[in-house]
Amino acid sequence: RDSSSSSLCRSSSSSTSSLVVEEFRNDVLSPPMRIGHGFDLHRLEEGYDLIIGGLNIPHTRGCVAHSDGDVLLHCITDAVLGALCLEDIGQLFPDNDPKWKGAASDIFMIEAMRLCDEMGYRVSNLDATIIAQRPKLSPHKEMIRDNVSKLLRCDRRLVNLKAKTHEKVDSLGENRSIGCHCVVLLVKK
Repeated sequence: RDSSSSSLCRSSSSSTSSLVVEEFRNDVLSPPMRIGHGFDLHRLEEGYDLIIGGLNIPHTRGCVAHSDGDVLLHCITDAVLGALCLEDIGQLFPDNDPKWKGAASDIFMIEAMRLCDEMGYRVSNLDATIIAQRPKLSPHKEMIRDNVSKLLRCDRRLVNLKAKTHEKVDSLGENRSIGCHCVVLLVKK
């Protein structure tokens, strides 16, 4: 073998392995599925509206927050952003920025879904649990589910909402706060 063919083989082998490594990196950085978990908690006080899933729910107390305090939409926004390995809701929409004072939380969801779409993903499903001693959320669940599915750009059958009390334990159970956990699965489009 002459040195030029040996050099050509090394060069060819080197560029092939670079392609394989780059392909591997793309696969690792762009997996077929991504899972995100969200959590949010807000203090409840008189004189505020209680907004959940974009709906104003009749109650004697509402969420104390810089924006509208929608515990469900904040939670879902964080789950989507987390699945995409992006900054969280507080970094993208800081509570010390006057621009977000009193803002409707659907703005945050719309931006999270824009980023989701831009990165080539869509929602496969969402499972959320709202934790509140009061009010009872069952009369509002279907409307909330409709709102959330529209914001997530998915069929409502892919959105599961549960509401639990906290059995009168701690601030959640004493109607001094409201919380939410959720998990979202994103898949490649």
